[in-house]
Amino acid sequence: MRILVVEDDTSLVEGLRKALAPSGIAVDHETSGSDAIGIVPSEAYSLIVLDLGLPDLPGQEVLRRLRSNGCEVPILILTALSDVRDKVKCLNLGADDYLTKPFDLDEFEARVKALVRRGKGRLDPILRCGSLLLDTSSATAIIDDQPLLLRRREVTVLEILMSHAGRLVRKERLISEIFGFDEAVAPNAIELYIGRLRHKLGPRGPTIKTIRGLGYLMENK
Repeated sequence: MRILVVEDDTSLVEGLRKALAPSGIAVDHETSGSDAIGIVPSEAYSLIVLDLGLPDLPGQEVLRRLRSNGCEVPILILTALSDVRDKVKCLNLGADDYLTKPFDLDEFEARVKALVRRGKGRLDPILRCGSLLLDTSSATAIIDDQPLLLRRREVTVLEILMSHAGRLVRKERLISEIFGFDEAVAPNAIELYIGRLRHKLGPRGPTIKTIRGLGYLMENK
C-alpha cells in the first residue's frame, strides 16, 4: 500500500514513514501542493495526507483542485488549525478526515488504516479466504488458528491478493502499491514475495496462481 504525504515538515514525514513501515505502508513525500496535484493522477495511492500550511499553495486550494480534477482517493487533513470552521470548510471541500497537530502516531496510523478500508468499500479489517484470515488493522495472519510469521511487505501483498480473491491482480499494481515512488525495484522482487507467501501458506492455505505475463490470482482450494 502506498500513500502520499503532502507536507513541508520533512522531520514529521520521516516520523510518519517510520510509524507506518511496520504495517507495510510505503510513504511518498511532496512538499509542494502544485507538484502533488500534478503527480496524483498518474499514481495508485490508497490515501493522501495533506497539510494545510504548504509553502506554495494553501492546502484547502490543493484539496479543492484535487477533487475538481476527479480525484477520489481518501484525503486526511493535517493542520495546526483547530477552529471548527476550518474543519467544516475542509470537509465540505471533500476531505474525509481531519487531524490537528500535534497528534499521537498511534491515532494517526489508526485513522490512515480506517480511511483506506473505507476507500476500498470495506469497513471490516478482517479478510478471509478459506482457512486463511488476515487482520489488516494489526497486520497479522492465521491459518487454522496457527499464526503466520510475515514480513511487512508480505502482509501488503497478501492483503491485495485476498482483497481481490478469484480475480487477476496485475504485477504492475503490486509494484505500485508496495514500493515507494523513489525506490529501486529489482526485476524479480514480486516473484520473491509470491514465492515466500506460497511457502508460508503451504498446503493448508489458498493457492496463488501465476497468470503468465499478466499477474497473480488467489483461489481458495
